[in-house]
Amino acid sequence: MAKTKELSKDTRNKIVDLHQVGKTESAIGKQLGLKKSTVGAIIRKWKTYKTTDNLPRSGAPRKISPRGVKMITRTVSKNPRTTRGDLVNDLQRAGTKVTKPTISNTLRRQGLKSCSARRVPLLKPVHVQARLKFAREHLDDPDEDWENVIWSDETKIELFGKNSTRRVWRTKNAELHPKNTIPTVKHGGGNIMLWGCFSAKGPGRLIRVKERMNGAMYREILSENLHPSARALKMKRGWVFQHDNDPKLKVRFAQRQPQNIVALEEICMEEWAKIPATVCENLVKTYRKRLTSVIANKGYITKY
Repeated sequence: MAKTKELSKDTRNKIVDLHQVGKTESAIGKQLGLKKSTVGAIIRKWKTYKTTDNLPRSGAPRKISPRGVKMITRTVSKNPRTTRGDLVNDLQRAGTKVTKPTISNTLRRQGLKSCSARRVPLLKPVHVQARLKFAREHLDDPDEDWENVIWSDETKIELFGKNSTRRVWRTKNAELHPKNTIPTVKHGGGNIMLWGCFSAKGPGRLIRVKERMNGAMYREILSENLHPSARALKMKRGWVFQHDNDPKLKVRFAQRQPQNIVALEEICMEEWAKIPATVCENLVKTYRKRLTSVIANKGYITKY
């Protein structure tokens, strides 16, 4: 049976107007060239719902039962890295045959979306407790104290980054929950190691560490670069040196493609020198918010 053409909204409204002025269904049908049954259906719809607009249709029944929805939702909540294929197999064993797109649509209606897992520094329980302790102890420090701090850290920069990704099912704003992240070792697989420092007044020195980083090498770096940076930044008497195990400034060169280690080092130095003092100042000004986020996340990784 061929599908009939849907009446325009103007035609449906005209049927109602003619009905309200007292015309019969037969007369309206003859005037507009429509079947009496069609006119009658429009009038009954208007009398019942007070509108001639199309009403929401029920659509096809869900392939996955409410019990099945609870099962797969519970599965991805326990293990966000569960794949769609795993969920298809779970439902098939339970007697329901569905496709991967059906899994995606069902979980999306539950507020869960497939996203790339965030790569974050590996935090052991001792690190988590140390972060939480530091945040609580310094949350109420005055802004003037933070302005007299030199922040320092070292990190390795890769010539070619890793492209592999893992996906997780998560709700909105849950990207930093420990279940939804991939822990990474801070100094794993890099090609050059850099040490740098900054304060609220701007970036200090950035140097490349060409030998293995150990206690003696670290003390040598500080003796040769920390105090010169403090003088260049015009730090006040009694300034504080704060070493942080989580990098706060990262050189960004996504638009530049170094072909070798020498070029990579040059780009890092150039980009570091371009960092405005206002960027460093804003980082320090928002430090209380960062501490609050650490406390709220119980010592785990935050978006800062």
